Amino acid sequence: MPDSLSSLLTLLVVPQNACALLIAIAFLCLLLRLRRTATLFAILGLSWVLTWSLPGTSIWMGGLLERAYPAADATALPQADAIIVLGGNTANNRGNWFLPHEKDSAISRLDTAEHLYRAGKAPILLLSGGALEGDVSEAQGLAYLLKQRGIPDSAILLDNQSRNTYENAYYSKQEMQKRGLKTALLVTSALHMPRSVAVFAQQGISVIPASNPPQIYLNGNEPGISKWWPNLRALDASRSILKEYIGLAIYRLRGWV
Repeated sequence: MPDSLSSLLTLLVVPQNACALLIAIAFLCLLLRLRRTATLFAILGLSWVLTWSLPGTSIWMGGLLERAYPAADATALPQADAIIVLGGNTANNRGNWFLPHEKDSAISRLDTAEHLYRAGKAPILLLSGGALEGDVSEAQGLAYLLKQRGIPDSAILLDNQSRNTYENAYYSKQEMQKRGLKTALLVTSALHMPRSVAVFAQQGISVIPASNPPQIYLNGNEPGISKWWPNLRALDASRSILKEYIGLAIYRLRGWV
């Protein structure tokens, strides 16, 4: 139910959808000769989509989440009993949401987890993620890729059941308790890390954030992109950012964080 509610609310507040809905309401008000009300709804819809079309909005709102647990070099992080890797794909792992995807600059959660493992930060990789569709879980997909990179099967544990962040924490806790594991480095996107850390803490798991590098920024070298000029990629970014804020709100209401 919480996932369905979160998805519905995200769908409704995505700028393009919210604008279309508010314009439709404005048109209905016009038919009912409620001109002032129609004008208000039209202004709200256009203002919402314009606000989120500005890269500056994404940088500000997304940055509040990404800066909560900054990415750190593997050598700077402490050792733990396990490395928990949450399934999920954030903007195709592109290094910068405002630039085209380039494979060479992309850093996935898998990359971060592998770096931690090879740096000797933990002997176990716990991969968490169920099957969103089909029979192959996200955890199984991650495990296959890690084995292709030379990570031994003996170092990999799977949680094939979780469908959301709450279940990531719930089933990871079960796997850790079975094996007497106490502490873990937690790998997910910088945007997703605040909600993830809060959920794991609520489950009583001591996690050390090991965020992927931030993706929502401009360094001034991006051609033709300004913080205060509408950009389609900013609208694309808005969905993931709004999803996190809505997710945090719903998880708080549920007592999950």
